[in-house]
Amino acid sequence: MKVSRAVIGGVAGALLIGVIGGAALLYAYPALFDKAAAPVAPAKSELARFATGSLARLETPATTPMAPAYVFKTRDGADATFGQFRGKVVVVNLWAMWCAPCRTEMPTLARLDDAYADDQLVVLPINVDATEDGLADARNFIDVHEPLPLYSDMKFQLPFELPGEGKMPQTVLLDRQGRIRAHFSGEADWASPEARALVDALLAEPA
Repeated sequence: MKVSRAVIGGVAGALLIGVIGGAALLYAYPALFDKAAAPVAPAKSELARFATGSLARLETPATTPMAPAYVFKTRDGADATFGQFRGKVVVVNLWAMWCAPCRTEMPTLARLDDAYADDQLVVLPINVDATEDGLADARNFIDVHEPLPLYSDMKFQLPFELPGEGKMPQTVLLDRQGRIRAHFSGEADWASPEARALVDALLAEPA
């Protein structure tokens, strides 16, 4: 069956008009296509208002999962979990001696810890050096930053159990119920007014 040139020309013309029309629509209303292609930003909680200053990259997701039931070690080698700190606001900080920003921000964590009563706030630095020599150096380093304690995870697995997915340093804030309420990857000033305001907001929540 032969198709006439007129029919072929008509089809081609219709396709060309469609292409031109689509291009014109894209030019006139680019937002229609941008909205369809743009990923939806995850919802944030009311704590997003504290993402300022040195905490500008603070993540405050609306979803609040429980902290993982992961076992790490105390200074004396005993087992510890996040669950044992339930009832207090906890600032978990993952650090290592090979991580220069980790060491730089440690004095600010010590000042944050010193500013609150022990029955209200726990600053929980967890060292992730994977060797005995590294852990020994970490012990000497943390002793200079009183009143911070020493906890460790020599398996270097905990950084991947938390929202930072392996980034270092990594700081996670837990509320009194043990839920992950905010997290931050990278160096920050944890003695800053915005950090204190974030902690105060968590402490003001019902137990």
